[in-house]
Amino acid sequence: MPSPIHRGAAACALLAAAATVSAPAVADDDPYSLPWQLRPAAAGTAVRADAAFAGYDNAKGASGGFTVAPTLVGSYKIPGTGDGWTGLAPLLKLAAVNDSPPTGSGGFAIVNPLVGATYAMSLPAGVRASFFLGATIPIGMGGGDTPSAGVTDARSAGQYARSQMDDSLFAVDDFALIPGVDVAWVASGFTVQAEATLFQLWRVRGSGINPATKSAPDPDATKTNFTSGVHVGYFVIPLLSFGVDLRYQRWLAAPLAIQKAASSFIDNWTMAIGPRLHVPLGAGIKIHPGLAYAQGIDNPMNSPFNYRIVQLDVPVTF
Repeated sequence: MPSPIHRGAAACALLAAAATVSAPAVADDDPYSLPWQLRPAAAGTAVRADAAFAGYDNAKGASGGFTVAPTLVGSYKIPGTGDGWTGLAPLLKLAAVNDSPPTGSGGFAIVNPLVGATYAMSLPAGVRASFFLGATIPIGMGGGDTPSAGVTDARSAGQYARSQMDDSLFAVDDFALIPGVDVAWVASGFTVQAEATLFQLWRVRGSGINPATKSAPDPDATKTNFTSGVHVGYFVIPLLSFGVDLRYQRWLAAPLAIQKAASSFIDNWTMAIGPRLHVPLGAGIKIHPGLAYAQGIDNPMNSPFNYRIVQLDVPVTF
């Protein structure tokens, strides 16, 4: 017959086994829900094409404005810097905009590219963190002191079509330094992610004063912007997830044009919601097409502009 010591040891072993079964360790390969316009909390080799299709009214209430603002992002994870989704990945982001306003001729512009890198790391209990540092290259169309009105209006429309989360790309006269951080909890099919990003801009093209009209359309030597957001996603099945973004943008040191406008132009809240597929293509390649509906929660995107946005997002991971 087992001694009390042996019986106690066996009971402890059974309790430990039961605890292990009831509270399994979080798997490192739990599915991750990609946000709509926040950065992925991951470092990987990927190509991501997305486009925002935005309908809007102008400041006088005329309807029928339409903006298309696409972006293309490519990233490459440096081998040996991490396993799975962790590590260091440089990236390049390109963007353009085409705008057809309710009145006037509109315009098209290829705006500033962005270069940067993401470093992602794993933390305990299913938490991951990623750190971003990027900079824009001020070579976009419509820069200098005498830009065409159509291109200038298109760049402004592009900022709103992208929910003002990519403003620095459309500030073609400015060099921007962009640090940011993301923290995500990923477990049991859920993703909950928070992001914060600072944008410090310095004008490096033109004087900010139009020599013909003597007006100062862009007199600001520096600007400071801040964006943040929360993403919540859930995998219904491995091939299908749903996700929602809640995003906030605020000028900490606003351009003069923003300062002269209504106070509602200093900041804005936006949201986006929609489904996303996750389709393996073989050889470790997966495509994640998604379609989201986005709109402003407050002014000015609600009033006077009445923005309604559809985002088509097609990331491919390798």
